[in-house]
Amino acid sequence: MKENSLALNISRRRFLKYSSICSLTTSSISSAATKEEFSLKYILSSSMYGTIALPKIMNEAKKLKILTLDIWPLVHGNQREQMEKMGHNNFKQLLDLNNIKLGSITRYDLGPFNLQNEMKVCSKLGGDLLVCGGKGPKGLSGNDLKSAIKSFTEKIKPYIAAAEKIGIKIGIENHSNNLINTPDSLKWLLDFLPSKNLGVALAPYHLETLGLNEKNIAQLIETLGDKLFMFYAWQYGMGCMKKLPKEQELLQMPGRGKLDFTLIVKSLKAINYSGYTSIFMHPVPRGIPILPTATETTKEINRAKNYLNTILI
Repeated sequence: MKENSLALNISRRRFLKYSSICSLTTSSISSAATKEEFSLKYILSSSMYGTIALPKIMNEAKKLKILTLDIWPLVHGNQREQMEKMGHNNFKQLLDLNNIKLGSITRYDLGPFNLQNEMKVCSKLGGDLLVCGGKGPKGLSGNDLKSAIKSFTEKIKPYIAAAEKIGIKIGIENHSNNLINTPDSLKWLLDFLPSKNLGVALAPYHLETLGLNEKNIAQLIETLGDKLFMFYAWQYGMGCMKKLPKEQELLQMPGRGKLDFTLIVKSLKAINYSGYTSIFMHPVPRGIPILPTATETTKEINRAKNYLNTILI
């Protein structure tokens, strides 16, 4: 009887020991899986390569392992014009040949009230987002700004309805010298016109010009939540409006300027951000690659990507 009792106790101890080990192992695996669950969904903005040909940009995209494109028109790039010249069907075949997808088309030139045809083009080619700026009086604040935002949402409402029908999202960027450029203007935009197809393309560069820091930007990201459609990994550095030595111009890139993206990336992770992330800057003059060659440009984008991925862990 004692032997049986002793054996039973030993078996129980072994069971508890192995259960504990299994539990720890399962917990570790689960924890590791959780850490791996979130990642940034990168998109490659064609304007980073100036007016370099689309086939070459797609080759660079594969090197970067960023297999989704954001297409820009003149003056920043000319890939939208290249699409027209080669024909939409040929462009789609080029995408398929390279196993690359169209994610978004950026059309500041068209503005928010002339996107109807572009919605059809974007949808036909497999994209799901159009990015533009707002439109209206500038330099407003308080109730005047709130009233102007409400007026803007009334004007854009039929276009958002059209976007809903075709399955395209419209992302409004917080661009400087624009009706919609402050945190309040972004919040009111979404409050006055709640739609799953209307959201924000957020550029820290322009927020910094208003005096916002990493903490403010991170808080805004959490406020926007699932209405954040595009995040530009882009900082002010020393600006992009006048010609600077290249090393100063590149301070716009993540991991180079003074903006610490750690809190920002943490907030993206906190909201389980599923929109696009574009590693971005503007060269001077517009329409040239950010560095003299495609190879150098790709290397710099990859450096920034590695920086963002490192602080994401």
